Amino acid sequence: MKVTSFLRFAGFGIKTILFRKKDPILGTVIVTDRCNLKCRHCSVNNITAVMHPYAQIMGEMKTLYDMGVRILFFCGGETFLWRDGEKTIRDLVREAKQMGFLIVNVVTNGTFPIDLPEADLILLSLDGDRERHNAVRGDTYDTIMENIKNATSDNICFYMAINQINKDAVADVCRLARDTANVRAVSFNFHTPYPDTRELALSKEEKRECCEVIKQMMKEKVPVFNLKSAFPYLIENRFPTPCHQCVVIENGKISVCGRCIDVPGLCEECGYFFVAEYTLLFKGNPKIICEMLRTYLKYI
Repeated sequence: MKVTSFLRFAGFGIKTILFRKKDPILGTVIVTDRCNLKCRHCSVNNITAVMHPYAQIMGEMKTLYDMGVRILFFCGGETFLWRDGEKTIRDLVREAKQMGFLIVNVVTNGTFPIDLPEADLILLSLDGDRERHNAVRGDTYDTIMENIKNATSDNICFYMAINQINKDAVADVCRLARDTANVRAVSFNFHTPYPDTRELALSKEEKRECCEVIKQMMKEKVPVFNLKSAFPYLIENRFPTPCHQCVVIENGKISVCGRCIDVPGLCEECGYFFVAEYTLLFKGNPKIICEMLRTYLKYI
């Protein structure tokens, strides 16, 4: 991370904590909900299957920038499917950088060739070893691993949603992140139980067991892009929600924290690690502050 970016984020954090501000710093643009997969745990794909136009997305990026957002994510659906004429997700990343966003990340399922060195991180969904990943996402594991091998940059971060199908594969994904070229780290979430996927949710004890595995992997020097200080809050779902410092924009609609905020009762069962980490950070939790500084400086 550049020194200027670090100072910008540090200043934002200090003002947010001291003055209890609710201004956003992290924003997500949903470029499409079209997806080539039908994953077992997903409730937000192919609802409209619309590719949002380039001009609209540029306007949404400008809206987020004017709100003070400086960490930008592009999400889907599947982001690598997005097209508008000759424009692709790579053009959007370049435009975001030119606009002034300090960190620009892209979320993908990894089933398309990965040629995106301009992104700070490519969060690539890998949901277990071959057997369990394929049980969640269809027969895609080998394709994804081949695309990682042929990627043009080492900016990939595995992105695993832990659920009832893959809960015993956490260590496998950790070690794969450590041992695979072009992969910088691994980041976890617990499954957030939308009404149609509730059977995949973990119990508190299962979450606790998973966190113990992740902590052990950290001891083994696996590059984990999460904060262990947040684990007790995630296990008990006792972190404050929603996260006002994060916003999502989709087809012109801005949601605080995420799209799931519109589902009654879902915030109380949130499994997103970053939500716990950011809300605790901006509440001034000293352990979270120190750990986040070390983690972000190391992996971004």
